[in-house]
Amino acid sequence: MSEAKTFIEKYFSIHHAVREYLDTLKKKAHDDGFVQTYFGRRRYFPEIESGMQMLIAQAERMAQNMPIQGTQADIVKMAMLSVSGWLKQSKLKANILLQVHDELVLEVAREDVNTVYKGVKEIMEGVAKFEVSLLVEVKAGLNWGEMDVVSS
Repeated sequence: MSEAKTFIEKYFSIHHAVREYLDTLKKKAHDDGFVQTYFGRRRYFPEIESGMQMLIAQAERMAQNMPIQGTQADIVKMAMLSVSGWLKQSKLKANILLQVHDELVLEVAREDVNTVYKGVKEIMEGVAKFEVSLLVEVKAGLNWGEMDVVSS
């Protein structure tokens, strides 16, 4: 047995609720043809009924990943909209340049870094409420190679 397979089996034996959750998602995809994010955005999997085992297995894996990764994508998009609106209202010298996975990359005037840091952190951590808090790390620097964590 491969080392990775052993690791995965051990993980699921310790965290059996995770295995049950993933199995529930797979069943939902078979029963309903879709799964959805925490916020209700759906992804359909017509290939789950294809009859081809390779396509079915691929659809099952995507159905297990989508609610988690899709919810993260929903959260960062909500944060991006909120941060963008706040920046426009605030008249600060700052712009969102791009989104990379779960990050927002901004260009900020030096004199506004502390204000933008506090505002972005607060907005991103509060954009959605869960039992577990969302934690945001803010970094600043002249370029990506010189980024350091900003602390309050």
